Amino acid sequence: MNRTDNQDRVAVIGSGSWATALAKILLLNNDRINWYMRNPGNIDYIRQFHHNKNYLSSVYFDTGRISFFNDLEEVISQSDILIFAIPSAFLKGLLEKSDIELDNKLVVSAIKGIIPEDNQTIAEFFNLQYKVPFDRIGIITGPCHAEEVALERLSYITIASKTEKQALRLASCLESHFIRIVISDDIYGAEYAAVLKNIFAIASGVCHGLGYGDNFQAVLISNAIREIKRFLDHTYPSKRAINSSAYLGDLLVTAYSQFSRNRAFGVMIGKGYSVRSVMLELNMIAEGYYSTNCINEINKRYNVKIPISDAVYNILYEGISPAAEIRMLAEQLK
Repeated sequence: MNRTDNQDRVAVIGSGSWATALAKILLLNNDRINWYMRNPGNIDYIRQFHHNKNYLSSVYFDTGRISFFNDLEEVISQSDILIFAIPSAFLKGLLEKSDIELDNKLVVSAIKGIIPEDNQTIAEFFNLQYKVPFDRIGIITGPCHAEEVALERLSYITIASKTEKQALRLASCLESHFIRIVISDDIYGAEYAAVLKNIFAIASGVCHGLGYGDNFQAVLISNAIREIKRFLDHTYPSKRAINSSAYLGDLLVTAYSQFSRNRAFGVMIGKGYSVRSVMLELNMIAEGYYSTNCINEINKRYNVKIPISDAVYNILYEGISPAAEIRMLAEQLK
């Protein structure tokens, strides 16, 4: 599907695997895209060799159709739709370095995390800190791994937006022969479900690293989706089908997939590695690590029963033995 009439100028902000996958998808539907990368060396490399050497290096880019930027203010000024795909821990620092204006932009988060210390979702952050109305905020969520997008395996992306018009506007940029789009108006639920599933993927990985099998994993994840439902029902009640792909589907793929960095993070923790050594080994950000602390802080206001999240917090932040913590957790699962 090639769009030419009144085409939105779309920008990807970020240079990681998900940003690279999104750039690939967008070029299927758009004549040109804008792509912001902090490191000018990465831009020079892609221009010369037509692929991202650090992430999804098999994806070829027609760089004649990409306008590259390493000036955030400039890429924002020259774009209508801004898709942010950087780790949540870095977003605030990136934006604070620039005098950005987001008037009349469609601001889209492909970030599955929470702003550390502020304990705000990405939508809340843009609304509270930059006065972007919720009807001009979109959320891209799964179930969808960047690695399978690179391989053009059939994948489903959920777009959450308060208005159908904005959701369809974004969908027209992303849908393709291997990408199906599901539309939702549950911005809050989509974001928090994406945050929580990363925590549960760490739990799944920890259990695998400790030697627990598939039987236990099935019980763990069935409890995890109920934990997501309890948290959402207590914090932002809405008519949502918790067994749909944006919630249950995203949880399943993140908890079980070989491509899940949060699961890989958990596996190494379960095998006895320290948090610091795991981060150095993976050379990637596991959003679930930061989200675990944020959810713990947020839940102090609501006191929702979230034993799996609590167990991951105790392992990562309280230094409790993974083996001992999972044994105690197992007594609470049903």
